[in-house]
Amino acid sequence: MGSSDANMLLNYVPVYVMLPLGVVTVDNVFEEPDRLKEQLLKLRAAGVDGVMVDVWWGIIELKGPKKYDWSAYRSLFQVVQGVGLKLQAIMSFHQCGGNVGDVVTIPIPKWVLDIGESDPDIFYTNRPGTRNKEYLTLGVDNEPIFHGRTAIQIYSDYLKSFRESMSDFLESGLFVDIEVGLGPAGELRYPSYPQSQGWVFPGIGEFQCYDKYLKADFKAAATKAGHPEWDVPDDAGEYNDVPDATGFFKSNGTYVTEKGKFFLTWYSNKLLNHGDQILYEANKAFQGTKVKLAIKVSGIHWWYRAENHAAELTAGYYNLNDRDGYRPIARMLTRHHAILNFTCLEMRDSEQSSDAKSAPQELVQQVLSGGWRENIPVAGENALSRYDATAYNQIILNARPQGVNQNGPPKHCMFGVTYLRLSDELLQQSNFDIFKKFVQKMHADQDYCAEPQKYNHAITPLKPSGPKIPIEVLLEATKPIPPFPWLSETDMKVDG
Repeated sequence: MGSSDANMLLNYVPVYVMLPLGVVTVDNVFEEPDRLKEQLLKLRAAGVDGVMVDVWWGIIELKGPKKYDWSAYRSLFQVVQGVGLKLQAIMSFHQCGGNVGDVVTIPIPKWVLDIGESDPDIFYTNRPGTRNKEYLTLGVDNEPIFHGRTAIQIYSDYLKSFRESMSDFLESGLFVDIEVGLGPAGELRYPSYPQSQGWVFPGIGEFQCYDKYLKADFKAAATKAGHPEWDVPDDAGEYNDVPDATGFFKSNGTYVTEKGKFFLTWYSNKLLNHGDQILYEANKAFQGTKVKLAIKVSGIHWWYRAENHAAELTAGYYNLNDRDGYRPIARMLTRHHAILNFTCLEMRDSEQSSDAKSAPQELVQQVLSGGWRENIPVAGENALSRYDATAYNQIILNARPQGVNQNGPPKHCMFGVTYLRLSDELLQQSNFDIFKKFVQKMHADQDYCAEPQKYNHAITPLKPSGPKIPIEVLLEATKPIPPFPWLSETDMKVDG
């Protein structure tokens, strides 16, 4: 069982558990504090280090611009603090509902949706013109159309209000990190595969740059590059197509032409800049507090083995066999001292259908290696709720790809893993027994450790963002480098 050995403690990876999506209701009520407290005490007794919670924009700024109500979340945070758990807070600027696992619906604030009634182009739009109301298009990041504020200013004001309202919790060290939502499902990506619009796995998805703001931006960029005749793609197919059925993604299709490369570079660079701008504001809001910033990147593992990586490209990750689409994101994060949080840690290639050319293991290896090469902390989570040893062992393997080091810190080690999600099913006895084993193995068979400095995780006051990294320097990180080696299986199995 557990022990406490200073060297082995350096292999300790903290485990967090995501709280239910609707723990604070759409009406801004923290409904069942006693029931949640009882569940949190079970997690605490199992050695869990903390929990993660979505802090929904659609709940907090519901009543009108700058009318924030944090009271229900303050009550929730008191309960978490009272049971001795740490907290990861997600600034969720997206709608809940319409994605995998969404069991409640929390729209973005009504006063924002009202602006969209007269200007529907504030939402991401596909080629046929379908609007997506999950998240504002990054085309309006700097457009002062929200009662005089830009989207970036809205996010910035929200972050500052959170800091002011939660200053006592921040000072007490309750928060481990503030994860800044940058797109649908809180992920830095375009909403290219919305279930609400009929997408089903493993469709390639659709580009989401057909609102008037992004179309005008592309036109200006193409004209500046000497190609006023270029336009956003009209040959990239529909949500549920396979790549070969489209002119854009087929073998030697548009994506490998000068025009296609220009578009994909523009589309992915817009995403990089969107993340960079909002993180700069987040850094200003939280500077000096003992907390880390984090962002989430989506694990789009289908079509990864196809030459075209179509599903990644429509989401804004310009990743090909000869171009790394993830390391530039990691390099951008170095400026803001932020964590890269990646999904689909539990998935194995052998579990995926071969038709989808899916390779989650290679994808995880690529993204994590890129983060470590840029010297940033890398964290992760599972994409789907699983309660079996195979999934837990895969997560542990990704957390320490080269195993534990008996004599000090492991060669590579994740900063933390967040398990999706707290539910009655997780707490059901046989499921919870194996989960407890998982926590123990993530902790390298060490007792729960309340002092993060003992495993190199001391949280220091957030330093200001560095100078803006020129896009040319970010894009130098697209040069592919082979990933670090991974063991074939973990040396810390839950069923070993």
